[in-house]
Amino acid sequence: MSLLADHVVQLAYDPGISPKGGGLPGLSVLKNVVNSINLFGIIAVVGALSVSLAVWAWGHHTGGHQAEANGKKGATVAAGAAIGLGAANGLVAFFSNLGSQVH
Repeated sequence: MSLLADHVVQLAYDPGISPKGGGLPGLSVLKNVVNSINLFGIIAVVGALSVSLAVWAWGHHTGGHQAEANGKKGATVAAGAAIGLGAANGLVAFFSNLGSQVH
């Protein structure tokens, strides 16, 4: 019984699992799909930013305070989305490395 308890305690500390590339077939296809989704997201953000800036300018020049506020919000959200899409890979890598340092 003590041997089993020692083994369970060892598993609790280090199960021996870490990310490894090439373990499953189709990994390169999945990376291409995710890259394409990211590209489509960035293209959509460019469109959203353009529309939001146009609404902001239109609201400002016509005195439409609600349209101006909505344009500002849209531009802010689009800018945040652009930051998130651009930094997604780096953020995941950073927090994955940070998580791998936990013992």
